[in-house]
Amino acid sequence: MKSLIHLLAVVLAAALATGCLAGKYMCNYALCFNPHGTDDVERTRHKADSLCPGSTAWYDGLRAQGLLKDTTIVGYKDRNVHAVYVPAADPESAQGTAIVVHGYTDNHLVFLYLARMYRDALNYNVLMPDLPYHGWSEGDAAQMGWLDRLDVEKWIEVAHGIFGGDFMVLHGVSMGAATVMMASGDELPPYVRAFVEDCGYTSAWDIFDSVFKTTFPPIAFLRGPILSSASIVCNKRYGWKFKEASSVKQLAKCDKPMLFIHGDSDDFVPTDHVYKNYEAKVNGYKEIWVSKDAVHADSYAKHPQEYTQRVRDFLAKAKNM
Repeated sequence: MKSLIHLLAVVLAAALATGCLAGKYMCNYALCFNPHGTDDVERTRHKADSLCPGSTAWYDGLRAQGLLKDTTIVGYKDRNVHAVYVPAADPESAQGTAIVVHGYTDNHLVFLYLARMYRDALNYNVLMPDLPYHGWSEGDAAQMGWLDRLDVEKWIEVAHGIFGGDFMVLHGVSMGAATVMMASGDELPPYVRAFVEDCGYTSAWDIFDSVFKTTFPPIAFLRGPILSSASIVCNKRYGWKFKEASSVKQLAKCDKPMLFIHGDSDDFVPTDHVYKNYEAKVNGYKEIWVSKDAVHADSYAKHPQEYTQRVRDFLAKAKNM
């Protein structure tokens, strides 16, 4: 009997050690990817142009004119975080301010099509932050929107200080959309009056679970214990857990207008996430658009005119609420 107990103890210890190592690996794999900085920003210029041709030329042109400017603040974790901002095409008749939030492994440069849409088509002032550990912002790991929302909430104040006005919209894509949804459940200034989320996930746990199944199929049956271990590591290192980083829970507290966008062919953040997010928002006005034949973060590229019109119409409604 003693030998059996000893054997079980050894097996349990080995399983725990293996689980701990797997958790550390998974936490590093998910949150600590290639270093950020100038090389990373330059790497993504082609992506910006692939999503909307001419985006980087537009960006460079605004820089050359002195219209697009950089700013750096001390973020939530006492690290320097970076953003760029640009006034509306016609500042005197600006319709409001948009904060455009990028996705996982991206930076402010990638979704220039949104900045261009807001500035040139909708006549909004625009601020585009680099989330921590992305672009020119400091940081030691991606925060999957959960702690990122606290930096965005600092950028809200900065943008209002620059542009003023009584109407601000937060618009995010992928992890940026999750950031926006997570921020929507917090107490925000009254001038933050609308949100647009494009292909955001329901929670960090859910997206990691989905990606695990497709990335590591031979051991997919172990994803529960491994993700649990990784979440413990994440909590010890960064102060949050995978299930805590929940768009769904935050949306339940949001009562301001929100437009939900998702591609019907998205196989990275599966399309069912948008329905769960949409259902979770039980208070206030909401709209949903599932764009045809669009994969992940592809709705604008597939349907630029419809995308712009849907955002325009949604914002017009939000202004009257």
